[in-house]
Amino acid sequence: MKPTLVILAAGMASRYGSMKQVEGFGPAGETIMDYSIFDAIRAGFGKVVFIIRKEFADNFKTIFEPKLKNRIETAYVYQELDLFTGGFVRPTERTRPWGTAHAVLCAKESVSGPFAVINADDFYGHNAFENAATFLQVGCDAKNFAIVGYDLVRTLSEHGTVNRGICGLDHEGRLATITERINISKKNGKIVSEDGKEPTELSDRTRVSMNFWCFDISFFAYTQNLFTVFLQEHGSELKSEFFIPIVADQFIKENGKIEVIPTTSLWFGVTYKEDAAFVQESLQKLIKNGEYPDNLWA
Repeated sequence: MKPTLVILAAGMASRYGSMKQVEGFGPAGETIMDYSIFDAIRAGFGKVVFIIRKEFADNFKTIFEPKLKNRIETAYVYQELDLFTGGFVRPTERTRPWGTAHAVLCAKESVSGPFAVINADDFYGHNAFENAATFLQVGCDAKNFAIVGYDLVRTLSEHGTVNRGICGLDHEGRLATITERINISKKNGKIVSEDGKEPTELSDRTRVSMNFWCFDISFFAYTQNLFTVFLQEHGSELKSEFFIPIVADQFIKENGKIEVIPTTSLWFGVTYKEDAAFVQESLQKLIKNGEYPDNLWA
């Protein structure tokens, strides 16, 4: 079975205002998402599931359906507050979504086999998708998930500090922990995190999570059970969120394994407005080197 790609795009409206305003960085106006889908198709993925907000569905389909028709199967899922809550009565003031793990859970009915999860507005690179597809087809099962781990040095911004999930590895090189470190930047040739935690200096090769996960179909039942517990313990809090790393951490504690898949790909995204030029320049270099055509969907 070909794996499925699940794209977390429900939060894009708050950043861009309207799906019509999703910024084009490629020569033919391609969004970062276009490059991810293009890479997924040539890596062997057979379906893409977009997790979006319902009010932007029509605009979203107008953008992507003409490009993807006859290229890959598509589905659209809406992250809504009352989905998979099992009758839990949320506070009426609660408007914030339940978080990334709940967003993935909302795709339960649209995914029937192994799948990857990515952010909509991050560029992950062809090698990352190839390595993820291989794992999903030959290494993924109910006790073995994975995360694509990027070298920290490949994920920095020249325009300010960044926050990153630092992957702590066990003695077998699998994921043991993800620790959020903030205010990371390069100074005097060294990568430092100015958040008051140790170590202050971080290695170029430190593995970091950019929210590119690989899961077995069993993830949904497992996550639904954890979400029920989360609601009991934190559902009354107006800003509580149920994140994928919460699920991953519990999975590891219960003797599940999460492999850290290496990649030679360069990650980039738009953390700062000034990063947009870097994204465009990076794509132009990749196109010049023959990794992508001038027009992805021509």
